[in-house]
Amino acid sequence: MKKMFFYLGLACLLLISTPSPAAPWHAATESANNPGGKSVQPTIAKMLLGEAEGQKIFGYTLTNSSGMQVKVINFGGKITDIVTPDKNGKMGSVVLGFDSVKSYTDLTSPSVGATIGRVGNRISNKKFTLDGQEYNLTANIHGGLKGFNKRFWNIEELPGKKDVALRMTYLSKDGEEGYPGNLHVTVTYVLTNENELKINYTSTTDKATPVMLTNHSYFNLSGGKEAKILNTEVTIFADRYLEANQEIIPTGNILNVKGTPFDFTTPQPIGKRIGDSNEQLVSAKGYDLTYVLRNQTGRLELAANAYDPSSGRVMQVYTTEPGVIFYTGNNLSEKVTGRGGRMFVKNAGFCFETQHYPDSPNQPKFPNTILRPGQTFNSQTIFKFSVRKHQAI
Repeated sequence: MKKMFFYLGLACLLLISTPSPAAPWHAATESANNPGGKSVQPTIAKMLLGEAEGQKIFGYTLTNSSGMQVKVINFGGKITDIVTPDKNGKMGSVVLGFDSVKSYTDLTSPSVGATIGRVGNRISNKKFTLDGQEYNLTANIHGGLKGFNKRFWNIEELPGKKDVALRMTYLSKDGEEGYPGNLHVTVTYVLTNENELKINYTSTTDKATPVMLTNHSYFNLSGGKEAKILNTEVTIFADRYLEANQEIIPTGNILNVKGTPFDFTTPQPIGKRIGDSNEQLVSAKGYDLTYVLRNQTGRLELAANAYDPSSGRVMQVYTTEPGVIFYTGNNLSEKVTGRGGRMFVKNAGFCFETQHYPDSPNQPKFPNTILRPGQTFNSQTIFKFSVRKHQAI
């Protein structure tokens, strides 16, 4: 009998001490919390996730002192998770994502979390003229058929006591997707102990070229509890927006938001007016427009707020850019399965794409987007997360 208890005890000990099989990439989403709020050293972890196009896919996890996490893969420079606490301290990812690496590298999948370039959003008729020469592009949106969101990035880990960061670099060669010039691009993701995700962009070129870089994360601040983001309350610090045609190409006219469903100068639920009969709203099947921010100085300023009543999560968006594209996932499809087996239903997430105005290379009245040799493109956007314990009255 004693022998039997001895072997049972030994088996239990082995079961407890034996490492479990490698956890899925997103398994840390619920366990990232730091019980008791103890201060710990920020960390960076790296994991081999698979291969695509004959190259290795690596996943990187940035974790700050309070347990917030940001996860990134080197394909497309994509943010796969931003894990933050809700009002009850429970951790959850506030961006849409996938469970499998294959979904992230599938060129037909939505570019969730991706770095967008060489030129974000749209360019009319897939062409522009620069210094008397016409350039024809492979596509009219997000940098071409194979933009930065579908390229491999080199990633360098930058550990620190207060901030942890990833420095991503990519060389976009002259003629890539139809764009002129060898463009050296650096994007740095910085996670701070103040629950901020800072995204810093820099670029240099050897030939004049348009440059408009942004990030295409789809946010759902409920942490996946709400299938849609229609109850999320949004504030955008802009009194004007760009009029667009049915192809969502700016006409060049800048209109006032007052008296339109595009007025988010005070907090409004996304779903409150999304079904209005405004022509631009109808043609886009929801919100998909560029806001002309009040801040046009190039300095870092608050651009937008978002608040999810169900989770209490708050996100503030700061940027140096003159515009932000507010997009409500109008083209997401239930045919695509996201993280945890959830379908990518319409309005499952929203985007705040901070950038210069779409079609700027063809719109001389818009702020300049042409980068020339000897110049350096610089841009910064910050997503800052917090919680509100009680809903404001």
